[in-house]
Amino acid sequence: MEKPDQFRELFRMQKALNERSRTRNTSEPSRDFHPMPPAKRTIRKRATRSPRRPLLWLVPARWRNELSRVLIPQPRIAARVRQLARQIESDFAGRDLVIVSLLNGTVLFLADLIRHFSLPLRLDFIGVSSYAARTTSDELVFTKELRLDVRGRDVLLVDDILDTGRTLKRVLEKLRRLRPRRVKVCVLLEKRARRVEKVRADYVGFAIPDLFVVGYGLDFAERYRNLPFVGVLRPQRGGGRNRDVR
Repeated sequence: MEKPDQFRELFRMQKALNERSRTRNTSEPSRDFHPMPPAKRTIRKRATRSPRRPLLWLVPARWRNELSRVLIPQPRIAARVRQLARQIESDFAGRDLVIVSLLNGTVLFLADLIRHFSLPLRLDFIGVSSYAARTTSDELVFTKELRLDVRGRDVLLVDDILDTGRTLKRVLEKLRRLRPRRVKVCVLLEKRARRVEKVRADYVGFAIPDLFVVGYGLDFAERYRNLPFVGVLRPQRGGGRNRDVR
């Protein structure tokens, strides 16, 4: 019969063997076990895209062969016309206003402008021609005269573009001979780089660089007037300068 001390020694040795076996199983892989290497995560780099221009700045497909870009989109035109209308209405508050518009490029601009007015007004047109025969500023022809009497009245002269200032100078001289109370000028576009006459507009929609622009009433050979935006005509389509005289 074994002594109690021998039992305790055997129990201690067995416990040590069990702990060693457990440690080996958890820390050392079996010789028959070959762990799979960790899967490599493929990170796909997103292709860098050039920022897209909003759709309102894109030339419609129908006009891409003729227009190089949209210079002023329709929403910007509409917002600016509203601002001009508020300013003009404030300046002419309480007055009986006569609006004199130059044919034909002002038609769209004029229609959008006056629809924002709540003050009483009268409307008339002046026709000026200088393009059919490639005439100079000294040979401007008035194709339509005023029908309304502007003597002693407040007059707002509306034009599509102020370029050299020659046409506007002639029209203002003609109007002032009719002795209105005052005359103010409103233009949709202004090209300051080409000014040759000391003429200024009191209300300007947009100042633009020296580009040949069409749309929103402006034309080339009587085309493009119906475009809802102002675009730049490609040189091969005739784009150079908008006016010989304006």
